[in-house]
Amino acid sequence: VQLQASGGGLVQAGGSLRLSCVASGRTFSRYAVGWFRQAPGQEREFVATINRNGDSYYYASSVKGRFTISRDAAKDTVYLQMSSLKSEDTAVYYCAAAVFSSGIGWSRAGNAYDYWGQGTLVTVSS
Repeated sequence: VQLQASGGGLVQAGGSLRLSCVASGRTFSRYAVGWFRQAPGQEREFVATINRNGDSYYYASSVKGRFTISRDAAKDTVYLQMSSLKSEDTAVYYCAAAVFSSGIGWSRAGNAYDYWGQGTLVTVSS
């Protein structure tokens, strides 16, 4: 499956952005999707994940209550709605996909994902 992330940009602190991850090439409904981010000079970190059905999800504590992950099966798209943005949210955001055949249907571990998008830059100015 090919993933295309978009929606990044420059926003003031306290503002909102919605990232999109559009999939093509395979049956996207089989895949869980995770969002990860990497700030300059820092390691990649988990942000949020959603299972293939869209009824189970998990957030990093740093974004819980501010970010919302969702998916639109008809559009083969997963969204990350980001609100109350802070300067520390500045990073390149990546979406990733994988099939999880057992367990809870998603993972917080980046190395559990097989397919990655190219990343979209989010810059939050203070």
